[in-house]
Amino acid sequence: MYGWIWRHLPGNAWVRALISLAMVLAVVFVLFQYVFPWAEPLLPFNDVTVDEGSGAAP
Repeated sequence: MYGWIWRHLPGNAWVRALISLAMVLAVVFVLFQYVFPWAEPLLPFNDVTVDEGSGAAP
């Protein structure tokens, strides 16, 4: 897949590298701005199963 993208990008190696970097940054931006905030309520990170009073004896 990455080879296919690399072959279809215009320009020489430096231009391709810059376009690839811009594409990676765009994907990271979309993930952090839209995908992760949407998925956060669906993830069970705040669903704890440990009670406050059931710790180890002092």
